[in-house]
Amino acid sequence: MADIRSEIREYAEAFGIAIILALLIITFIAQSFLVHGVSMEPTLHNGERLMVDKVTYRFRPPHRGEIIVFRYPANPRNKYIKRVMGLPGDQVEVRHHVVYINGQALDEPYINGPTYNDYGPVVVPKNTVFVLGDNRNLSADSRMPDVGPVPYKNIVGRAFVRFWPLTRIGLVRVPAQFVEEEL
Repeated sequence: MADIRSEIREYAEAFGIAIILALLIITFIAQSFLVHGVSMEPTLHNGERLMVDKVTYRFRPPHRGEIIVFRYPANPRNKYIKRVMGLPGDQVEVRHHVVYINGQALDEPYINGPTYNDYGPVVVPKNTVFVLGDNRNLSADSRMPDVGPVPYKNIVGRAFVRFWPLTRIGLVRVPAQFVEEEL
């Protein structure tokens, strides 16, 4: 009987430690995220699962082109996923189906068609980022007053790996023109 109690206790301790570790990882390191909707097509699709890195932005601010998960300002229980386009101090404008950052037109082969409806120009406030969905015409993003520029404090993390479906497993990459911009 003592052996059974000892074994049960071992299992309970292992289970407790596993739960504590899982909570620590989810809170501070990485978290799974399910893509809902079509706002990030063709880059991300409805039903895909991603891992979100929660560590990087503790050491540096978001970079242009990264895909972030953030708490929706109007209802922080909801999370959105979008691409960072404007950084603090940038001037962002959409004119004649083209996004301009600081007066420079962006070449955006990763988006789902031309961007309709002119917007701006606006200057991105300090400690915020301006985000857009890759499916610009079906995206609630920083152009909408209920979203607006996303405060750093609302950012959950950076999408870095797609792990479901298995046929699309891989890194969530930043488009080449944004990587070159950082160099």
